[in-house]
Amino acid sequence: MTQRPQESLPHVVIRFAGDSGDGMQLLGSQFTQNTALQGADIATLPDFPAEIRAPAGTQEGVSGFQLHFADHDIFTPGDETDVLVAMNPAALVKNLQTLKKTGIVVVNTDKFKRGDLAKARLDSNPLEDGTLDGYRTVLAPISQLTKDTVQPLGLNTKEAERCKNFFALGIMYWLYNRDPESTTSWVESKFKSPYKEANLAAMQAGMNYAETIEVFQTTYTVEKADFAAGTYKNITGNRALALGLAVVAQRSGLQVFYGSYPITPASDILHNLAPFKNHGVATYQAEDEIAAVCAAIGASYGGNLGVTGTSGPGIALKSEAIGLAVITELPLIVIDVQRGGPSTGLPTKTEQSDLMQNLYGRNGEAPVPVLAPKSPADCFDTVIEAAAIAMRSMCPVVVLSDGYIANGAEPWPIPAMDSLPELTPTFRTDPEDYQPYARDPETLARAWVRPGTPGLQHRIGGLEKQDLTGNVSYDPENHQKMSELRAEKVRKVQDHIPATEIYGDEDGLLVLSWGSTYGACRAAVDEVRGSGRPVGHVHLRHLNPFPADLGPILKRYDKVLVPELNLGQLVKLIRATFLVDAIPLSKIQGQPFLTHEVVKGIEAFAPAARS
Repeated sequence: MTQRPQESLPHVVIRFAGDSGDGMQLLGSQFTQNTALQGADIATLPDFPAEIRAPAGTQEGVSGFQLHFADHDIFTPGDETDVLVAMNPAALVKNLQTLKKTGIVVVNTDKFKRGDLAKARLDSNPLEDGTLDGYRTVLAPISQLTKDTVQPLGLNTKEAERCKNFFALGIMYWLYNRDPESTTSWVESKFKSPYKEANLAAMQAGMNYAETIEVFQTTYTVEKADFAAGTYKNITGNRALALGLAVVAQRSGLQVFYGSYPITPASDILHNLAPFKNHGVATYQAEDEIAAVCAAIGASYGGNLGVTGTSGPGIALKSEAIGLAVITELPLIVIDVQRGGPSTGLPTKTEQSDLMQNLYGRNGEAPVPVLAPKSPADCFDTVIEAAAIAMRSMCPVVVLSDGYIANGAEPWPIPAMDSLPELTPTFRTDPEDYQPYARDPETLARAWVRPGTPGLQHRIGGLEKQDLTGNVSYDPENHQKMSELRAEKVRKVQDHIPATEIYGDEDGLLVLSWGSTYGACRAAVDEVRGSGRPVGHVHLRHLNPFPADLGPILKRYDKVLVPELNLGQLVKLIRATFLVDAIPLSKIQGQPFLTHEVVKGIEAFAPAARS
């Protein structure tokens, strides 16, 4: 592709930024797909504007996509960026602080006119006022070059302008010695003429432009990562949840019914599940959140596995129905893809602030198991485990994802179907001595009975049940007994939780994390341990109940640090449950932790390095 010197790099972080209509997510996803096919390890961070269509050119309307790729295992989308591609002034000033001082910034100069600066609320032009001093700067008239390139194809000005993201993609492909074949194939299958030819021409023009300018004296390569043998797929968290549910249908022999109402950032689960209608999955877009969860409960009552997905505001609306599933003791999976709150809050930004809501946000004593995946790929395994718990214990199970995990992507080793857990639901068919609320002595689960099974008719509903018979009961002692049984049933889930893995040192400071903080915490622990300071890391998937061995592990350490994207919810639970004076490290800015932020927190409390 070029004769210029090539430099091999261990890892690179690129951030594409522009207006919400500039195709930055498409640009980022294509570079990600191409990178995945090259064999590098990947972590991504799509960053959407909160408004559906913010005014063009404003800082509120900036859409970003950050990609970290490396020749070794990585855990985060990166703290600082090596390259920033900025399509307008708002994108430049909003994202420049993430760029290394030695970094490259590629700017679309056609969008820096007086009106563009006014939309971004800038008093001076950052291309002229010293803002870019010290950076390696590529000032490219991307819009005009794109228009000139596609002009022979007969596109109007607006249509031609839409191709500029492919011009920028071509620049990046050239800079990192990429074969554009994967994107060429995608464009040929996605677009019709003349847009197909226009996008491909713009991409090639971007590659040609990068080769002719003098700023790039060197091109770069990142070698393949040393993955374990297998076939890998680049996957987002929401896609992994959908694939996991499809596997649940196959492994259990049940129809999985997914009822939901559109809500950011959970809507993609429905989109990804819908194509599996021939593989045991039924999808239903309800008229509201309450209808969605009630339909899912009805599916479970009918002998299928009901699933519902939403975000924090939807969990609030579903809370009474989740309580109905608790008291009727039916299996149900509730997926909460957390976002910034309260109320409508920050719809497109990430947060971990729904933990307390999912543990306690229902009337009465209504305990449920709560699990949290640590990464996009881990969503697959987590939702399969949630299904196993729901069917084994006959109860609702919450899966706590978040916006960062849902939209982020990483390589996922595709497992063989026969290597996955066997899910074997058990239905009661024998009418002899049947009692609707008689319990399995090991799990305390009541029997699952399909409606219409001869001799097994029973009453079901939201009123308190009499022990064994399931009849309506207002007896005080019965209510206490049933409340305690439901709580003990959830506690007994602990019997199936594997031993807790301790990473690093088994004394000194313990970093205790959950959910999407995993990557930043693991990378930070590695960095601090490199200086000799004793630090261990425990990451929790099971938030209710906690693993049985967690208490003794916590007592081994002098201090316990709990990083969370909230104001300290898990830390309160740890203090209350284990009487450990855990230390909160809170961030609630709509963005995931950066590694250096966790490093700073660890260094403030970790013991000195051992001699």
